[in-house]
Amino acid sequence: MERALSDLSLTIAIVDESRSRAAIIEDGLREAGYTRIVHIEEMTNLLARLYATDPDVVVIDLENPSRDVLEQLFQVSKLVKRPVAMFVDQSDTGMITKAIDAGVSAYVVDGLKKERVKSILDMCVARFQAYARLQNELDQAKSALEERKVVERAKGLLMKHKGIAEEEAYVLLRRRAMNEKKKIAEIAQAVVTGLEILG
Repeated sequence: MERALSDLSLTIAIVDESRSRAAIIEDGLREAGYTRIVHIEEMTNLLARLYATDPDVVVIDLENPSRDVLEQLFQVSKLVKRPVAMFVDQSDTGMITKAIDAGVSAYVVDGLKKERVKSILDMCVARFQAYARLQNELDQAKSALEERKVVERAKGLLMKHKGIAEEEAYVLLRRRAMNEKKKIAEIAQAVVTGLEILG
């Protein structure tokens, strides 16, 4: 999700059992120009409700959350893969750490004022996007490392089975990849699989 919070067509879900507290957030969002606001009052089957709503941003507001409720919401936060801002009236360091680990982008203790909602959500979305970019870079780096390992393994097996030098083994892999219009890593994986079966 690379849409900015300045995009007024965003769908924002407010999860709050208290209608009066949800109204504070909703008023702040409407004053900022947002019109696509969904209020979810019921905590049961929250994940299914969020999937059905498919919001761009999730705002969770809890007056006095129990640890069980927070744990459930942290699990939801991990699964929805959206920016999540959580307002709570009281908390402790352990809960803040768990919120961060769960991917909550903004965890605000005792700060529910409609004037602050827009700036908190701006920060929430920016943090979420920065984290998503870092995660994507990490995934790409891991994938590249795995591909290199497979290519090295395939070269080693070709050198052993064909009695050729490392450079020749790489040329074979590259030529086959070009001929089949595939990535070298795909060809290398096929070579590894085939030659390891042969023993």
